[in-house]
Amino acid sequence: MSMRLPPLPRAVGFDDAPFARRAGVRVGLAGVVCAGTRFEGLVWGHVRRDGWTATDEVCRLLVGGKFLPQLHLVLLDGLAFGGFNLVDLPRLAHTLGKPCVAVMRRPPDLDAVERALQHLSRPKARLELLRRAGPIHQRGGFTFQVQGAEPEWVEEALQRLTDTGRVPEALRLAHLIGSAVMTGESTKRA
Repeated sequence: MSMRLPPLPRAVGFDDAPFARRAGVRVGLAGVVCAGTRFEGLVWGHVRRDGWTATDEVCRLLVGGKFLPQLHLVLLDGLAFGGFNLVDLPRLAHTLGKPCVAVMRRPPDLDAVERALQHLSRPKARLELLRRAGPIHQRGGFTFQVQGAEPEWVEEALQRLTDTGRVPEALRLAHLIGSAVMTGESTKRA
């Protein structure tokens, strides 16, 4: 599949807000829309800590809304929100009809993740969601999993969507906004 990336790609980046470490707590979910590195809009939702609704909530925030038709790709800060509320990346890409990319700061310690999942409900189903997301790619300084596009296309898109460092602006802003909403001020690390 060869898709052409426009000069100014539009993306939405989702990151969870800080949350209490209690089981089942509501976790804020910020979705920031950027054209290139310029902020254009915001959606806000919630998931449950270690729940099962992350995929549905991202879809709820975008399907039928004004932003989805404008987007070229959907970025996630990793595959999980609120602990281990995992996104079904292939289902998300299919439902939205857009490439969906889970961006990571570094490759995950899969053994540690698998051990952590054993302490949660339905660990095998959670592990299957991780596997369904596909291989982990390291390209152009970015680490990511993708459904709905080729890794080369994603690498170019991430470069165009990143101002400085290795965090696309939509994800950086989603992190800052989520932190500010929940704690009263933004934090440095995105």
